[in-house]
Amino acid sequence: MAFKKVLIANRGEIALRIQRACHELGLATVCVYSTADAESLHVKFADESVCIGPPSPRESYLNIHALLSAAEVTGADAVHPGYGFLSENAQFARACQEMGLTFIGPSPDAIERMGHKIVAKETVHSAGVPLFPSVKLVDSKGKIRSESDLKKKVEEIGYPVLIKAAMGGGGRGMKVVRSAEELLRALDVARSESKSAFGSEEVYIEKYCEQPRHIEFQILADQFGHMVHLGERDCSIQRRHQKLLEETPSPALTPLLREKMAAASLAAAKAVNYFSVGTIEFILDSDQKFYFLEMNTRIQVEHPVTEMVTGVDLVREQILVALGEKLTLKQPDIKFSGHSIECRITAEDPKTFAPSPGRVTHFHPPMGKGVRLESSFYSDYLVSPYYDSLLCKLIVHDETRPLAIARMREALKEFIIRGVKTTIPLHLEILDSPDFISGKYDTRYLSLPRAA
Repeated sequence: MAFKKVLIANRGEIALRIQRACHELGLATVCVYSTADAESLHVKFADESVCIGPPSPRESYLNIHALLSAAEVTGADAVHPGYGFLSENAQFARACQEMGLTFIGPSPDAIERMGHKIVAKETVHSAGVPLFPSVKLVDSKGKIRSESDLKKKVEEIGYPVLIKAAMGGGGRGMKVVRSAEELLRALDVARSESKSAFGSEEVYIEKYCEQPRHIEFQILADQFGHMVHLGERDCSIQRRHQKLLEETPSPALTPLLREKMAAASLAAAKAVNYFSVGTIEFILDSDQKFYFLEMNTRIQVEHPVTEMVTGVDLVREQILVALGEKLTLKQPDIKFSGHSIECRITAEDPKTFAPSPGRVTHFHPPMGKGVRLESSFYSDYLVSPYYDSLLCKLIVHDETRPLAIARMREALKEFIIRGVKTTIPLHLEILDSPDFISGKYDTRYLSLPRAA
């Protein structure tokens, strides 16, 4: 299973992060890029690089044939998918294996089972993981429910309910329904959105949580059945169902609740014989009850906050697992120290979230103890309109949550980015908010009036 050259099937800061981990392990790297990314740092620092197509993701970073061809011509014997793009695509993972390439991630079967929201929920429920009450659009015999039967089943779990895409994520194909009169119309809209975004109109319905907290647990497992968790991340500060700020530990969890959620996370991962890094996501309600949301079968954008409080290099561990190594970590070895916060800084208008592509004219990052920046841009870098607007991730660590908040606030004030609009002013507003400072916030934070 040993490999020596890794093709990084991604771009931007995560491509650089993976490249660094590979080089530290003595592995050569191949970076791929679209014509829009020819001047990107991940290309400049790669051992080899291959242009895989024009700017459109479908013709480049989502083009399986182009990626596999790049691996073949460069002699790469492993592929790291990063996050986003094809990172949770079972077809891509299988195609890598069929070509004799090691896919640096979980098995295609685990990706497939956890990528289908209905199958994932059924799988973890069998392992005793709590779920929201839900309704499928087909009955136990596989027949499509009549309108009257569907409405009856939904009435049984009670309004409000949430319609969700079975193959979805990021809020697409998702609709909140508060009455029977809205149900059928909302179903049609959700199906249409799901079909457009994910190629499948399959949706399901579950009980809607009015004041949800979004908590996720990081797990790490090898191919020999050994598994550990590395604590939680609170990802409740979101806009349009997209995470904006994450922190660990969560101010919402008690030690007992943390222990229960960690145990549920490990049970969920074991239910699919999981290996590699992975994240189990939960909704926590106002009564401190938690429910499985989904599993992300890849490295997460927000993994650095976990690294900061545990000292564990998650990308390195992910690569070592793919190399067939056994975990050297046992659960008692995982020590949690202090508090860490990550701000996702995007090239967007901080009030409207409209994208702000353009050329970065000035760039001066904050520096100092407990400050970390994950970035791939630089002065004179052209921010493309073709991809996600994430510019960088600013992460801080300190002994306590108040100290971490203060450190992040000062780091953001020192951060100079000119030429494009960024969300730095919004992050500063959040950090000064009494709701955030008190730790009493949920996923509705940015959509509700905030205390002055």
